Amino acid sequence: MAQTDQDLKEKLISSFFAFEEQMDLENDHHQMRDDAIKIFEEKGFPTKKLEEWKYTSLRPVLNSDFNLFPKEEKSLEYNDIKKYCIHDIDSYQIVFIDGVYSSHLSTTTHDKFDACLMSSFLNRPKYKPLVDKYFNQITPKESMDALNTAFSKEGAYIRVPKEVAAEKPVQILNFSTGSDEKLMLQPRNLIIVEEGAEVEVIERHQSLTENEVLTNSVTEIFLEKNAKLDHYKIQNDKQKASLIDSTYVKQAESSDCEIYTFSFGGKLTRNNLHYFQDGEYINSSMKGVTIIEDKQHVDHNTLVHHTQPNCESHQDYKGIFADRSTGVFNGRVLVDKIAQKTNAFQSNNNILIDDKATINSKPQLEIFADDVACSHGCTIGELDEEALFYMRSRGIPEKEARALLMYAFANNVLNSVNIPELKRRITKQIANKIGVSLGFEL
Repeated sequence: MAQTDQDLKEKLISSFFAFEEQMDLENDHHQMRDDAIKIFEEKGFPTKKLEEWKYTSLRPVLNSDFNLFPKEEKSLEYNDIKKYCIHDIDSYQIVFIDGVYSSHLSTTTHDKFDACLMSSFLNRPKYKPLVDKYFNQITPKESMDALNTAFSKEGAYIRVPKEVAAEKPVQILNFSTGSDEKLMLQPRNLIIVEEGAEVEVIERHQSLTENEVLTNSVTEIFLEKNAKLDHYKIQNDKQKASLIDSTYVKQAESSDCEIYTFSFGGKLTRNNLHYFQDGEYINSSMKGVTIIEDKQHVDHNTLVHHTQPNCESHQDYKGIFADRSTGVFNGRVLVDKIAQKTNAFQSNNNILIDDKATINSKPQLEIFADDVACSHGCTIGELDEEALFYMRSRGIPEKEARALLMYAFANNVLNSVNIPELKRRITKQIANKIGVSLGFEL
């Protein structure tokens, strides 16, 4: 009999009790986990009956008998993962292999700021005030978030103290080795940037084989007054890897948070990115480039909630879709009545390379204030035939001309990347996806 999503749900619920037996039942988080699994038990996996999941079905992913914990720990060497790291910059690295921390591949710190393990943060008494203040405080009570909370055990913990500028970026690298034929992972990250502090974060989930993996990741981000964070997500996974990546951001007065999402591969990718502004003069920025093919599916679900006056938000997502691939953009901007002088911009532009490629785009503005500058827009089309004709008339072969037009289409997002080595890496990935050598370096 074929595996169903209901079978996986029951397996998760029964496995939770075995998981809890391995944990300290006297721990303060026991009740939180117990409450979370009850939410998941009540709601189950999201379906297309829900408006926010209307264009994305998890059934093709959930009809697999996933192992919830790796059967054995497998070690990797640096050469096994080098090509997936931004190795030409000096950075801290927090590396996980099949959900398990790899100490010999990681370089953590407690010097000027903390870049270390979630398990250490959750289980050490000295961190309890921070745990109570931040952990699981802005994660919605939705089924996939609750499932992650119930099984949350490991991930990255980053805390940058007041007025500290992290001297080098932090890379969060999650690898699946394929030692299990089918594996489900539940990483949990927490990033705290205190008043006047700054940090750059690069995050990646990567399979090393063609075995199936489903990653259900949750990240909570808190920025205090005048704090700044640049967060880069690189998604370029194997054909049988699926990712549900949920990131929730709470910002205080005059903080600046920019999150970039580069989605180039994987079977199914769902990005939930929600900002909650809690002060004046806040800037919230999210930008993304999606280039997919075959039957790949990428869904961007965004929310910016403006609750105070004099704030800005900017959303700019570009998509290039080939073959039978499917893109989804469901972007929502909510402006409360008190949030006067809000400046909110939302844009989703897409190119369909093939007739059977699909994009479902739904930009939304919900504005209850009357003194705002808000706009949204969506375009869906093909490459500019006039521009293509002009380039070919100047001696540029059609394949290269198409590649240059597609590169130019995504270039304004790349221009905002502040790490030159990362910008070069992403440019090369785009060239590989397009299938040509662009013939220049950035």
